[in-house]
Amino acid sequence: MIPIISVVGKSNVGKTTLLEKLLPELKRRGYRVATIKHDAHGFSIDQPGKDTWRHAQAGADMVIISSREKVAIIEKVDRERTLDEIAARIEQVDLILTEGYKRQDKPKIEVYRPERSTELLCKKEELLAVATDVPLNIGVPEFTLDDSAGLVDLIEERFLK
Repeated sequence: MIPIISVVGKSNVGKTTLLEKLLPELKRRGYRVATIKHDAHGFSIDQPGKDTWRHAQAGADMVIISSREKVAIIEKVDRERTLDEIAARIEQVDLILTEGYKRQDKPKIEVYRPERSTELLCKKEELLAVATDVPLNIGVPEFTLDDSAGLVDLIEERFLK
């Protein structure tokens, strides 16, 4: 089974920015990585008028667009899929990183900034680490927001070696 680690935190705390730092470090070390972004508000990646949009409008339950460089699948669903259901469809990677999924039972790296919140979202037992700009001393590994190498060392040690 492919290990899954969720990057969680309050809105606008820096989750995407942290992922943008972790991904190049993981790639530099030779790992293949998938990401899954949780969107609680619904999203649209198809553009009105484009062929794939027209296919969906005509009734297709799944639309796939493929080129030499990438493949995208747009699937209508009758309910939100669990993280495990989504991850089960992913192959040929060493690690799955998610942004969000704070309520799922996966190890988490919480991004914490005191100006965004007065307390952590997660319980200590759920946390792999905290990325923060202030010391918390809560008995969980803590890293600065720029220490992607340190976080990847921890991920390697716990999940990839």
